[in-house]
Formats: sequence, C-alpha cells, structure tokens
Amino acid sequence: MLVVARLFGGGDFPQSIAIDFAAQEDRVIEPVATDRGPKAIGPYSQAVRANGFVFLSGQIALHPKTQQVVDGDASVQTERVLENLKGILEAAGSSLDRVVKTTVFLADMNDFGKMNEAYSRFFTANPPARSTVEVSKLPRNVRVEIDLIALV
Repeated sequence: MLVVARLFGGGDFPQSIAIDFAAQEDRVIEPVATDRGPKAIGPYSQAVRANGFVFLSGQIALHPKTQQVVDGDASVQTERVLENLKGILEAAGSSLDRVVKTTVFLADMNDFGKMNEAYSRFFTANPPARSTVEVSKLPRNVRVEIDLIALV
C-alpha cells in the first residue's frame, strides 16, 4: 500500500512524501546466535536483527568458550564484555563502528572510571550515545553488563 501525504511547511510550496507500507510489511525479525559470544542463559536471543538495526542483549564478562566469569576488576570485565559484544555484532553483520546506543549497568558506580577507560579503547571515533546506571546486583555477581543497539 502506497500512501502519499502533503506537508505544508513554512514556505509557499507544499511538499509531498510517499510511504510504501508494503515494503515495511516485508521486514523480518531474525534472531542471531553465535559462538563468538556467551550462550544465552535464559529464554532470550544473543541479538535480534530488525528493520536495519541489530539489538544485542546485555552481555556480562563470561568467556564464550568456557561460559565462566572472567576474574578481574571493572576494567578487565568491561574489556571481556565488549569483546563479546563485538563478536555478536560481527556475527549479525554489523560492527562496533555502527553502534548508535549502549547502556552500561555497573554494580558499583565507583567503577565508572575503570569501565570508562576500557570502554574508550573500543569506541575511539564517533562514540555512540550511552547511559550508565548503578544497579543493586548483576548476574553471577559481575561488575559490568552492557547492551547495545547498532545499524546493520
């Protein structure tokens, strides 16, 4: 179905736009699963591709091969989390330079500096929008969890 709308802006000439809803209906939602990130430990996907975006579930500092928490401070754990996210992004057909938004969950806001230092090594140019919050507890008592949204 094609819909044409006339928009009247600040000028003398109306502008027309056309929206092809049939093209929108053809879009699919596709789960992503890879061994480049830890296996999902519940009823969720590692990532989902939809409408030109990829949405990654929150990742913690689990090593993908062992499914064990990586020991270390918030910097070490942030690095492992971002390596996990990078691997899942690449399996989804995207990359870290296409990330538009991240959310960082910290078990202790005092770890912000260590997390930020490690995070900055992965997002050197044009960093994405980001929210960072402290939470009362994270899975497996890790220090950091990060989820993200990227363009495919």
